[in-house]
Amino acid sequence: MPKRQSIEISSFSHANPIPGASKIGGLLMSSIINGANPGTKDLPDDLAKQIANIFTHIRNCVTAAGGTPDHIIKVNFWLKDPAGQRVALNEEWVKMFPEKDSRPARHTAQLPADSRALVTCDFTAVIG
Repeated sequence: MPKRQSIEISSFSHANPIPGASKIGGLLMSSIINGANPGTKDLPDDLAKQIANIFTHIRNCVTAAGGTPDHIIKVNFWLKDPAGQRVALNEEWVKMFPEKDSRPARHTAQLPADSRALVTCDFTAVIG
């Protein structure tokens, strides 16, 4: 069995001792990713900026693991207001995954009311 490999990216890190993602063989699973500005822990107040940052972190993470966004098979998002924020999420989603016949599965749920983040996600990819 292949050994587990921690994937770290310079644009996003956790305060706790956990990696941005973990990979065994070709299976890559991310930790929770929020919309902090790349290289900082600062969360912008603007939803569109947080969403754009998340997609930057997703791309950087899958690339650091040796893949591309084409290797992503599922993304889970949590939004403060799923019904009201879905349009902004879909704008970035279609930019990263423009081919309607080749998009990952996706689930969207609601963040707790006391969350500082407006959006978070995790994803799964199969590389190789």
